[in-house]
Amino acid sequence: MAKRGRKLTNKGKRGSRRAATERAREVMPKKSSRPKEEKRPSVIWKWGKRVALAGVVVGLLGALFLTFAVGFAAREIPSFYQLKSTQNAQTILVRARDGSEIVELGPSFGEWLEYNDIPDTMKNAMVAVEDKRFHSHYGVDPIRLTGAIIEGITGARSRVGGTSTITQQLARNVFLNTNRTYDRKAREAVLAMALEWKFSKEQILELYLNKVYFGGGAYGIDSASRKFFSHPAKELTVAEAAIIAGLVKAPSRYSPTADVQAAVDRAKVVLRLMREQNYISASQANVDVDAVNLKQQAGQNSVRYFTDWALPQLDLLLPETYAPIEVWTTLDVGMQRAATTAVKSNAPQGSQGALVSLDSDGAILALVGGTDYVETNFNRATNALRQPGSSWKLFVYLAALEAGYNPESMVKDVPVQFDGWSPSNANGRNIGETNLRTSFAFSINTVAAQLGNEVGFGTVASMARRFGITSRVSTFPSMVLGSSEVRLIEMTRAFSSIAAKGRNVEPYGITKVVTATGEVLYEHKKPAERTLIPEYVAAGITDLLQTAVQSGTGRAARIEGRHVAGKTGTTSSNKEGYFVGFSSGSSTGVWMGRDDA
Repeated sequence: MAKRGRKLTNKGKRGSRRAATERAREVMPKKSSRPKEEKRPSVIWKWGKRVALAGVVVGLLGALFLTFAVGFAAREIPSFYQLKSTQNAQTILVRARDGSEIVELGPSFGEWLEYNDIPDTMKNAMVAVEDKRFHSHYGVDPIRLTGAIIEGITGARSRVGGTSTITQQLARNVFLNTNRTYDRKAREAVLAMALEWKFSKEQILELYLNKVYFGGGAYGIDSASRKFFSHPAKELTVAEAAIIAGLVKAPSRYSPTADVQAAVDRAKVVLRLMREQNYISASQANVDVDAVNLKQQAGQNSVRYFTDWALPQLDLLLPETYAPIEVWTTLDVGMQRAATTAVKSNAPQGSQGALVSLDSDGAILALVGGTDYVETNFNRATNALRQPGSSWKLFVYLAALEAGYNPESMVKDVPVQFDGWSPSNANGRNIGETNLRTSFAFSINTVAAQLGNEVGFGTVASMARRFGITSRVSTFPSMVLGSSEVRLIEMTRAFSSIAAKGRNVEPYGITKVVTATGEVLYEHKKPAERTLIPEYVAAGITDLLQTAVQSGTGRAARIEGRHVAGKTGTTSSNKEGYFVGFSSGSSTGVWMGRDDA
């Protein structure tokens, strides 16, 4: 019994210890049954780290790729001196016979100005308005780039807005197009950084100011200065520099030749920016840009008929060149103006007119191809084929005089017929026997037909060829009355050769061509003299032509105190009107009619 009691006592003790242990466990903090799961990072933290790491890698790869792209682009960019010599097209400055400028064609690049020769005012004005952080960025302005991206996202689809830096503009002007897409913008940025990598800020600004477009065909500040202010860019004032700098944003909108007030208002904005950026003083910012003297733009309407005829000849006269050239011409500004006024004021409504005037050696003094070049640039003086009417009788009577007739020779105005063709006179009457001088003066058709038949219609055609008619000439009997279509300049050339006493005259419009540095590339040389007809024939036809003006069909062309010789010409139903004549060494041909005949 005693042993059993002890066992129970021992069990009691073990139970007490177990109870104490359980109570201790209740008092002590409980250990997590899954400690490893409590220390594991969250999913967000895990993926955040992965994205951050990927971003760093992508950033490093992007930076590496950008560095490689910029470095490669910098290696491929031409040298500074190659870029200086690159021009996109040729500039042609056309001068009149007195040296005055009459028209400038093609882009104008002016004189290249080295960085130190460019006025500080001009450099500062451009930086102030186009890229105020130009001297601190590396080709791309982060602030502007961010704005451009935001505008591209919120604005029109696939277009990037914002204003590029000067370096980006240079990259675009030299290497890219003007499409405002993300692709072009990215390439522009790479090229801009490559330019900054390869060139100094001074070189970049020099390239930019000599190549940027200012409107009106002017590229570079020197060309713009000469175009708008008639002096080199080295002489630009603060106000003038502000006007030029303001043009870059929108050359056509702010051009002084298009809208003076818009140009002035824009220049005031440039001056304000220059003041804010401490480039100029307050007094300079208040300069009166309205007082700037702008170059007067001469009218270039009818002159273009002449240049359209003359300038294509440069392909034959010059070796291939893209250098800027000055073309000195034969055009007389005063005569051209008078010719233009005469044609416009005398052409009947709905009709057109053309005029060519030659000097005694063939130099074109005036050329008008229509009433309005802007309305229609078809050159009726040099390209249009028109019937010359009775002015063609010049060649009929030349052939007759060469065959033995003289102004006093007797002829008969009677009805005639040749191969079924019966010419009639304008007044419907015949006067019978008369002399050559009278029949020519009053343009008697029956006599001309008889003379043509007697000397041969082929002989008349050959005479026309001898005097420079290159148009197709028929040998039908009616050709004696001017049924073959010819060009006005050809007829004027023929009459000019009569004025030159029967010696060959070749029309020309270019006297010399020089480069911008004064090197002569071409100079007109008088062609070898050729006698087309004997002197007595030239004297006889001149007699007939003077009579036609003094007392015949050309009486309206008489000039008091001067000897004028010429011949009228009209077609059936007066659809075309012609007059060609000469006086004091100058020969002029005039045509009027409708383009649809």
